[in-house]
Amino acid sequence: MPVGLTGKSASGNRFSGLRPRIAVLAKKLFIQTYGCQMNVYDSARMADVLAPHGFTTVSKAEDADAVIINTCHIREKASDKVYSELGRMRLLRDDLKASGRDLLLAVGGCVAQAEGGEMARRAPFVDIVFGPQTYHRLPELVSSAFAARARGVTGAGLVATDFPAEAKFDSLPDAATAIGPSAFLSVQEGCDKFCTFCVVPYTRGAEYSRPVNAILEEARRLVARGAIEITLLGQNVNAFHGDGPDGAPWSLGRLIRALAEVEGVRRIRYTTSHPRDMDDDLIAVHGEVRALMPYLHLPVQSGSDAVLEAMNRGYTADDYLKVLEKLRAARPDIALASDFIVGFPGESDRDFEATLDLVRTVGFSQAYAFKYSARPGTPAATLADAIPEEVKNERLQVLQNLLSDLSLNFNRRSVGATMPVLLDKRGRHPGQLGGRSPYMQAVHVSVPTDSAPHGAETLVRITNAFAHSIEGVVAAEVAA
Repeated sequence: MPVGLTGKSASGNRFSGLRPRIAVLAKKLFIQTYGCQMNVYDSARMADVLAPHGFTTVSKAEDADAVIINTCHIREKASDKVYSELGRMRLLRDDLKASGRDLLLAVGGCVAQAEGGEMARRAPFVDIVFGPQTYHRLPELVSSAFAARARGVTGAGLVATDFPAEAKFDSLPDAATAIGPSAFLSVQEGCDKFCTFCVVPYTRGAEYSRPVNAILEEARRLVARGAIEITLLGQNVNAFHGDGPDGAPWSLGRLIRALAEVEGVRRIRYTTSHPRDMDDDLIAVHGEVRALMPYLHLPVQSGSDAVLEAMNRGYTADDYLKVLEKLRAARPDIALASDFIVGFPGESDRDFEATLDLVRTVGFSQAYAFKYSARPGTPAATLADAIPEEVKNERLQVLQNLLSDLSLNFNRRSVGATMPVLLDKRGRHPGQLGGRSPYMQAVHVSVPTDSAPHGAETLVRITNAFAHSIEGVVAAEVAA
C-alpha cells in the first residue's frame, strides 16, 4: 500500500510534505467545478495530474470512485452551497456503500483554501481538503486517503493549503485530458491589489507569473491537441511579469506578441484584467496583433469615485474612461465588457446614478452585475452603512435591465454582418452548433447534421439578434 502522509487535519495542521510511493489505482474520477475560467482550467489539470495514476474521468458522481468539488469563493453564500453539496455527496456515499462501493470525497479551490481545517472539522467525512496551489499533490493525497480507507479510516481529513504557486506549475505534467478547439492556459495567479470586498489575495495568494518559455511550450502542446483559440488566464492577467527567454520580465503585451507567432494559434483572448494594469503596450497590441480578438473584459465595479475609493480600486471613473478611449483608438471595433457591484456599503442614490451614467457612456457589449455580499475576513465586511437588501435588489434590477438593453443593441448591430465564428459545441437542438464570435457573443447556427463544421472556425452571416446571443447561417469555412 502507498505510504501515508503525516499531519492531523482535524486540528487544521498541514502536510509534512513527505512524498509517498504512488500506486496505480485504476479508479474513476468525477470533478464538480464551480466559478471562473481559472477553476475550469484547474479542474482539467487535476484530471491531468491523476491520469498517470489510473484515474479516468466520468460524467456523473454516481459512477465515480473519487469525487472532487472544485469550489469558488466569489459568489454569495459560497460556503453554504459547498456544504450543501457535500451533504448530497455524503448521502450518495452512504448509498454506494450499501452496494459494496466506497466513495472518496475531496474539496479543492478557494473555499477549501479559506476554510482549511474548519472544513475538516465541520465535514469530518471529507477525505481531502486542498487549496488552489496544492492540487499538484493530489496523487499523494489520494493515495494516502485510500490507504487510510484500507485501515478502516473513513474521512481521512487531509488538509493541504500551502501557497507556493511556482511549486505547483513546476510539478504539473503535460496536459492529457481531451480539449476542444478552444483552450485555457493559466499564465498568472494571485493578486496584490487587496480590493476591500475581495477574497482572492487570501485564497490565491500573491501575484505569481509563469516563465514565458513554459507558457509557450504549453501553448504548442495545446495546438498539437487541436486548439486554435487560446485564452490566457489570471486573477490579474494583465499584471503578468513572467521571466522571458532573455532573463528579463515580459509584459502581457509582449507575451501575446510571442504567442501569436506560435504556429497554429489563430485566436487569442485574455481574462481577467485590472484597469490599473492596462499599459500602453498592451493597448497597442489590440490594434497590432491580428490573432488577438477584439474583445476585452475590464471590470470597473462602480462609476462612483467615492465607492471606488472605498473598494480600494486605485483609479477613478475618469481614469477608467481614459483607458477605454485609448483602447478604442487602437481598435475601433473592440467590444467592451465589465463587472459591477451594487449596494456596496455606503453607496448612495447619487453613487448608483454615477454607475448608470458610466454604463450609458461606455455602451458595454455585455456586463455582469452582482449585489454586494460581505466576505468574511475582508475589510469591507466590517464597514458600516450597509445597504438594505430591498434597495440592493432594486438597484440590481435597474442596472441589469440597462445592461440587457445595451447588449441587445450591440447584438442587433451585428445583423447582416459576416464574421468568423469558432463553432466548438453542439447546440440544444439537432443540427445546431454553438460558438463565440470575435466579440465574445454567443452564436447559434443551424446546419445539416451530416456536414456540421464542429470545431472549425467558420464564416457565419448573422441573421437575428437577442439580448444575450445572436444566430446565423454558415457562409463558408475559414481557410487555415
